Parts: sequence; C-alpha cells; structure tokens
Amino acid sequence: MSEVLYARLQMAYSLGFHIVFAAIGIAMPVLMVIAEVMWLRTKEDEYLKLAKRWAKGTAVFFAVGAVSGTVLSFELGLLFPNFMKHAGPLVGLPFSLEGFAFFTEAIFLGVYLYGWDKVHRWAHVGAGVVVALSGTLSAVFVTFVNAWMNAPTGFRVDNGALVDIDPIAAMASPFAFHEILHTVLAAYMATTLAVGAIHAFGLLRKPGSTFHKRALTIALVVTIPVSLAQPLVGHHAGQVVAEHQPLKLASMEQLEKTQPGAPIEVGPVKIPGLLSFMAFNDFDATVTGLEEFPPEDRPHPIVKPSFQIMVGLGTAAAAYAAFTMLFFLRKRTIPDNRWWLRGTVALGPAGVIAMEAGWIVTEVGRQPWTIYGVMRTSEAATPVTGLWLPFVIFGLVYAGLAVIVTGVLVRQVRETTEPS
Repeated sequence: MSEVLYARLQMAYSLGFHIVFAAIGIAMPVLMVIAEVMWLRTKEDEYLKLAKRWAKGTAVFFAVGAVSGTVLSFELGLLFPNFMKHAGPLVGLPFSLEGFAFFTEAIFLGVYLYGWDKVHRWAHVGAGVVVALSGTLSAVFVTFVNAWMNAPTGFRVDNGALVDIDPIAAMASPFAFHEILHTVLAAYMATTLAVGAIHAFGLLRKPGSTFHKRALTIALVVTIPVSLAQPLVGHHAGQVVAEHQPLKLASMEQLEKTQPGAPIEVGPVKIPGLLSFMAFNDFDATVTGLEEFPPEDRPHPIVKPSFQIMVGLGTAAAAYAAFTMLFFLRKRTIPDNRWWLRGTVALGPAGVIAMEAGWIVTEVGRQPWTIYGVMRTSEAATPVTGLWLPFVIFGLVYAGLAVIVTGVLVRQVRETTEPS
C-alpha cells in the first residue's frame, strides 16, 4: 500500500473507534439527567439507581472518548501536516471552541459524579445539564470543521495559498447546518437504541420489572423524536450534496449515466426516480452521473453499500419509532409484547452501524480531496515513510482498548439485566 493510504486508513480506524464513544458521551448525560429529574419528582428509588448507573457508564465512555479524541488531534497534525498548515487559520476557531466545551464537560462531569451528597439536588441536576450541553457543543464545533472540508468557504486561493482568511465565514459552510444536525441526531439515536435494547433484554429476562420498563421508557422518549426526524434531515442533506458535491451523490448509487428519474436501489429492487426526488424534490429531475467526472476523481465504490446500510437502518429505526409512538398514543403505555421487545433488542446495534456507515459516506465520498476542490489528500499527507508501523501499532492498541472497554461494559450490562 502507498504511504498516503496508510495515513488514510489510520485516521479512518481512529475516527471509527472514537466516534462511538463520542456519540455515547453526547447522549448518555441526557438520559441520566432525565432519570434524576424523575427521581426528584417521584421519589422512586429506581430512578435514582438508573441515574447513578447511567452516570457510571457516561464516565467510562467519556474517558475513552477523551483519550481517543486526543490521539486523533495528534494524528491530524502528524499524518496530514499540509492540511493543518493551510487550513489551520480557518479551522482553528472551531477546534479551540471544542476545547473549551470539552474542558467544561470534564469539570461538570466531575461535579456530577462526586457531588451526589455534596451539592444541592437541583444544582446537581444543573451540573448534569451542563455536561449534556457541553458534550453536544463539542460535537457541533468539530462538525463545523468537517463541514468546511466538504464545502470550504471563508478564503480565496492565490498561487496555491489560502488568503483573505475569514474564520467566521468558514463556519458558515453550506454543509454546516445539515451535518451538525445529522451528526447530533445520529449520536442520540445510536445511544438510545442501544440503551433501549439493553433494558428490553432485561424485560425479556424479568417480565414486569418496573426498573427496566422505566429505563426503556426514558430511552424511548429520546429515541422516537430523533428517529423520526433523522430521515427528514437526511433528505435535506441529500439536496445539499446534490448542489455542492454531485459526484458524491452519483457515488451513493454508483450512477454511471446522467439521467432523469434516477433510481435508488434497495437490495435487489430499483425504485425509479427516488434519487432524483432526494436530490431535487422532483422524481423526473436529471441527476449527474459518474461519466461526467474523470476516474481519478471518483470516490471508492464502498460509498454505495455504506449509503444503503445507513438509509436502510435509519428507515427501520423510523418505522419502529412510528409504531411505538402510535401504540403509546393509543394505550398510554409502551408495548410489552415479547415480539416487540425482541425487535427492540435486535434494533439495538442499528444506530451505531448506521452512524459508522454515514461517516464512510461523508468521508470516503469526499475523496480524493481533503479540502474539497482545493487540496487533494495526497497533497495534504506527510512525506514521512514507514507509516505501516504506526498503522499496525495503533491498530493493536485500539483493538486491545476495545476488548477492555467491552469487558467492562458487558459486566455492567449483566449487573443491570440480571434478575433479582
């Protein structure tokens, strides 16, 4: 493999590892705060037990996310120094703001974890709210950078240099709105589907458990709105991509020919006009095909299956959310049918898988550009050779860390779902 490919792959598995912990660190504080507020309102000890268990899980994910995020920041400078050299003045502002948000989250998470009996109850809740908000803001500021890389603004190019730098204009990239909203919703959906699956499994093992039913209800309070909103945001995202990155749109379906009524494939079935509708709100609109672009500019074909996985799982989550919401509106309680509980368990990994697939679409779909239309990845990468060695070492470190964290979490899940 080439040195550039080693650099890209190392960033890819580092980001793929980090994004899971970052996403859970964004959404778990919301669940623990809801549980604590319910305890303060009802005085039911099960809500307090939930809040403390979810706080413990938040701490684990925050710690691993902080370490893996720090590694990513070093990798960005070491593996792609030319990117930071040229883009630093433009992306330095959101990166700095992300640092402030991260430190705020760390401080107030400490207050929350160790302040149960030391601060006023509602001040304790307030600390949890700050943790949730600052975690979300961290994701927002980092996503500003990625949005800029996909649709760069706030500068002009003069003899290969970026001049007339405007960091505020850079944060106004046309990709910013949909990427931020899509990313935050994905984090909430991935986390709450997984949490819901754990407690649905608990209900299968111990039917009638009020502890698991309350936990599952809290998870659903977040799952339902974000799962229903995500397809709408995705539709808007498709239209922005069609306008600014028509090659990425064509890659999502490996659409070879420019054509009206462009289809989308769902497994073996082609749905005529659906890609045109996604892009332009018109089933007969013409979509640009791959034939319009030189082969060396086309992204890897993995973009298409990644896109289909993302859309398929997102659609399944939305259908599940719609059914559950309608059931609740009719019965004023969540379903307790064993088939529905099994479906909830089966859907547990869907959010994480869809999120990873979506990032593949975003990142691989931008290739061969690091800064879209301005700097190729080969130009941004380090000239240093021997990158296979850190690639292997970091791969082993991440694999070991994943095994350790998985073991810790499996033990916590067993403690949570074990019948008493």
